[in-house]
Amino acid sequence: MLRILFNALRTGVVTTNYPAVPNVPPERFRGQPLFSSSNGLPPPEVCPTAALSEHLDAKGRRHLALDLARCVFCGRCTEDQWAGAVAAGRDFELAARHRADLRIEIADDGTAFPAAGLAANSEAEAARASAEIHRVLGRSLHLRHLDAGSCNACDWELTALLNPVYDVRRLGIDFVASPRHADGVVITGPITRNLETAVRRTIDAVPAPRIVIAVGACATGGIFGEGYANLGGVDQVHPVDVYIPGCPPRPEAIIYGILVAMGRLESRI
Repeated sequence: MLRILFNALRTGVVTTNYPAVPNVPPERFRGQPLFSSSNGLPPPEVCPTAALSEHLDAKGRRHLALDLARCVFCGRCTEDQWAGAVAAGRDFELAARHRADLRIEIADDGTAFPAAGLAANSEAEAARASAEIHRVLGRSLHLRHLDAGSCNACDWELTALLNPVYDVRRLGIDFVASPRHADGVVITGPITRNLETAVRRTIDAVPAPRIVIAVGACATGGIFGEGYANLGGVDQVHPVDVYIPGCPPRPEAIIYGILVAMGRLESRI
């Protein structure tokens, strides 16, 4: 016991100050792909998860769209002959309130297009829901984590939130065992058909107003899509308050998304 105490004193404070102090990821970190040039944009076939798509507009210009909800940040679109057209950014604060906000589009002449977003009435409804959640919950939030069929990569990052480095409890956020004791649910993985009923019942067991957060590319509706064994993303069974893309998202990205859901931070995309 004394050895543990001495080691703790010798190590000192290891807890990050994020989000009060911005976090700078490692130099080799691959965040949001950035369209840095209008020349030589990669074809959609380059992307292994079909996150890239293209179409022609009325002027005959080629539009390349990137769906961050499907992107696994593998960097394939930034390699070889496309290295000058697309660069790997270092931004990990990519949580969005609307699925459409995760879509980035650029024309072959370099013109960038904003996310499609939602209708004004949907935006107003989301704002009212966020204000009500913030009024009821204040600065405290208890979450129930639900694995709907993930590979466990996102689950490991969620577990890291409770270690001394990230210590998410310092922000008033904690994880509970029962949905009836929770203010919201964090879902990882695609919604497998075997767990669809469990997902619906778990969400319904959380008292209203509740927060539903989709963590990772699978939960945001990305990699797998709909099939015989899989229903798709979380929004196929319940409206989602915040989407956190990544495969997996780093712990700070999850913290950022949770704080966006609480109304303590504003989404930047």
